Amino acid sequence: MSVKRNIAANYIGSVVANLLSLLLVPIYIRYLSLEAYALVALFAVIQAWMGLLDLGMAPSLGREMARFTAGSMPIQAIRDLLRSLELLYFGIAGTVAVVLTLFAGGIARHWLNAEELPVETVSGALSMLGIVVAMRFCEGLYRSGIMGLQQQVWLNAAAIVLNLLRSLGALAVIVLVAPTVQAFFVWQGLVSLLSLIVLGTKLRTLLPQPPRAPRFSRAALVTVHRFAGGVFGTALLALLMAQGDKILLSRLLSLPGFGTYMLASTISGGLWLVGGPVVLAVSPALVRRFEAGDMAGLSAAYHQASQLVAVVAGPAAMLMAMFPYGLLFAWSGDAGLAARAAPILGLLAIGTLMNALYQVPHYLQMASGWTGLTLRLMLAAVAIMIPALLWLVPQHGAIAAAGIWASVNVLFVVVGVPLQHRRLLRGEAARWYLFDVLRPLFGAGLVMTVAWAVQPAMTTGRLGWLGFCMAAGLAALLASAALADGVRRRLWAFMASRLATG
Repeated sequence: MSVKRNIAANYIGSVVANLLSLLLVPIYIRYLSLEAYALVALFAVIQAWMGLLDLGMAPSLGREMARFTAGSMPIQAIRDLLRSLELLYFGIAGTVAVVLTLFAGGIARHWLNAEELPVETVSGALSMLGIVVAMRFCEGLYRSGIMGLQQQVWLNAAAIVLNLLRSLGALAVIVLVAPTVQAFFVWQGLVSLLSLIVLGTKLRTLLPQPPRAPRFSRAALVTVHRFAGGVFGTALLALLMAQGDKILLSRLLSLPGFGTYMLASTISGGLWLVGGPVVLAVSPALVRRFEAGDMAGLSAAYHQASQLVAVVAGPAAMLMAMFPYGLLFAWSGDAGLAARAAPILGLLAIGTLMNALYQVPHYLQMASGWTGLTLRLMLAAVAIMIPALLWLVPQHGAIAAAGIWASVNVLFVVVGVPLQHRRLLRGEAARWYLFDVLRPLFGAGLVMTVAWAVQPAMTTGRLGWLGFCMAAGLAALLASAALADGVRRRLWAFMASRLATG
C-alpha cells in the first residue's frame, strides 16, 4: 500500500471524524446544555488519559506489525505478541470500568463543579462513561495493529462508517428519544462494542495462521519492553502536556467555564484534521526505510512529510490565531460564546501548530527506536507547565492555561529538532527549518496579514464571517503550497499527468 494512498485515506477518515465532531458540538450544547456538553468533553479527556495505561503497548504492536510486513518478524512471534497484548489490554480495561463506576459519585460531588445538573445525573453519566472508555481503549490496540500492516484504506473506511453511526446515531437519540447525557453515553457504548468486534476480527483475518495456536508469551512482551517503556514514558509526559490543563481546569473552573475552554480546545484540535493524516501515513514508511538502511529514502520521506504538514496545518492555525472570534461565530452562531472562547482559541492554535510541526521529527525518532530525546523534552515541558498552571490559572483563569500550552510547545520545535539532527539525518536541520517549515509559513503569513487589514466588522453576520474565513484560509493554503518546493512540484506533476491523460 503506497504512502500516497494512505495519506489520502487518512485525510478522508480524519475529515469525516473531525467535521462530525465540530459540526455536532453546537447541537449537543443546544439539546444537552453547556454543562452536559462539558461531561461529553470530559469523556474525551478521560479517554486520552487511558493512553497512560497503554504502557506503550499499542505503538509497539504497530511497529512490530510494520516490521512483520518488512520480513523482520516471524508470524508465530507476531501472533503471540498480539494475544499477549490482548489479554493485558482487556484486563486493564475491565479494571478501569469497575473503578470509574465505584468512584463516580465521589467525582460528581467533590471534583466537578456542576451548577445546574443534579449530582445523581452527573454520577450516572460518569458510570456509563467508564464502560465506554474501557471499550474505546481496547479499540486502540486493534487500530494500531491494522495501521502497522498498512491497511489504512480499509481502516479509514471502517472508521467513517463507525463514526457516522456513532455521531449521527447519538444525534438521533438525543433529538428524537431522550435529550439526556445518559442516553448519549448508552448509544456510544453500543457502537463501541460493535467497533471492537469489527476491528478485532479484521486484524486476525489479515494475519496468516501460525504453526500453533497463539498464546500468552512473556518472551514476546520482553522483546518490545524497551521500546514500549520509552513510548510509555513519552506518552505519559505527552498526556500531562496535552490533558493536564484540562484535568486541572475541570476542578478549578465552573462546569460551564470548563465547557468553554473545551470548546476552544476542540476547534484547535481540528488542526489534526489536516496534519494528522500525513503523520500517520508516513510513520510505517519511515520504519521500513530505516529497517532497510535506505537513508536517502528516509530523508526524502521525512522532508516531504514535514513540508506537507507545514503547508496544510500552518494556514489553518494562522486563521484560528488571527481571526478566532469570526471563526467561532461562523461555527456556533453564538456571539457571546465566541467572544468568551476567542482569546483561548488563538493561543491554543499556536501551541497546537508547534506540536503538529514536531510530530514528523518525533516519528522519525520512533522509527529508529530512539525515544530518549522526546522523553527528556517532555519531562522539561511538564516540569514547567504543571507548576505554571497551578500558579497562574487561579489568578487568570483559562487564558493562562492556553498561554502556557503555546509556550511549552515552542520548546520542541526550537530545541528538539536541532538535537535530533545531531544523531538522525545529520546536517539536515537547516533544511527542515528553512524549506520545510519557514517558507510555507511565510506564504501563509503574508496572506493572513492582508486579510487582517480587510477583515469584516465585529457586527458582521454569521455568513459574512464564514465566507471571509473560507476565502482567507484558501488563499493562505495556496500561497503556502506555492512557496513549498516539494509540494509545488508534486502538484504540477499531478496536474500535468491529468492534462496528458485528459
